[in-house]
Amino acid sequence: MNTNAELKKVVREKYAEIATQSTSQNLSSCCGATGCCGDDVYNIMADDYSRLEGYNPDADLGLGCGLPTEFAKIKEGDTVIDLGSGAGNDAFIARKIVGEKGRVIGIDFTEPMIAKARTNADKLGFNNVEFRQGDIEDIPVTANKADVIVSNCVLNLVPNKHKVFGEIYRVLKPGAHFSISDIVLEGELPEKWRQVAELYAGCISGAIQKKEYLGIIEEAGFRNITVQKDKTITVPDEILKSYFSEQEIAAYKSSNTRITSITVYAEKPAKDDRNCCEPGSGCC
Repeated sequence: MNTNAELKKVVREKYAEIATQSTSQNLSSCCGATGCCGDDVYNIMADDYSRLEGYNPDADLGLGCGLPTEFAKIKEGDTVIDLGSGAGNDAFIARKIVGEKGRVIGIDFTEPMIAKARTNADKLGFNNVEFRQGDIEDIPVTANKADVIVSNCVLNLVPNKHKVFGEIYRVLKPGAHFSISDIVLEGELPEKWRQVAELYAGCISGAIQKKEYLGIIEEAGFRNITVQKDKTITVPDEILKSYFSEQEIAAYKSSNTRITSITVYAEKPAKDDRNCCEPGSGCC
């Protein structure tokens, strides 16, 4: 599992499997896929969406690590793009805020997820919510389209995070912003963790250092970068014992490594002053 293509294959297969499961099955698994851990383990990252207006239980697969829509400063009439939209959970909450005059576009890598989201939208009778299949390293949306971009526990699954934030910059309107929930690290995970496909698909072993993550956002040209929420993720022993020896678990627990869910806000400047090369050259 060393190349970008191999990592993407793991993600595509795991989330296609998740799309066919019920919410209760996903909540009883550490990474949303059957067999990852015991039936008594609650999803270790999910926040409670049920109190938010627009929440639809059929669209909640229990796979997030934050509530980005709660922090995203979405307004009525906005165009919102949800990266890694899954079954539509964040998209439907955003749709409640933007109202009939607004629009929501969900982008997801996995065909079964897109099918599930479209079915949910049809059942709800929404005509201003659209779901597109695509790779968020190459977002299938024209430039300067979105007022707000949200994403929930997805970017850590993408090998080229520089490319994703460059795409987010391209798609946002000048002066627009994003709010993204994701998993990052403080301290180093053991190398063995990065070779476990389940932990990669479960949003843990694909995480990078918090400082590096925020640095990529700044390098992409964003301003007013703010960590809106920061919570520690504790991996239960039931999960760790599935992959590691007692000695390996003890070594991890005695380290200074912290797995954390952050929600980050940042703005695209109203004027692009990055001194870029010609469009399409790849300089910016």
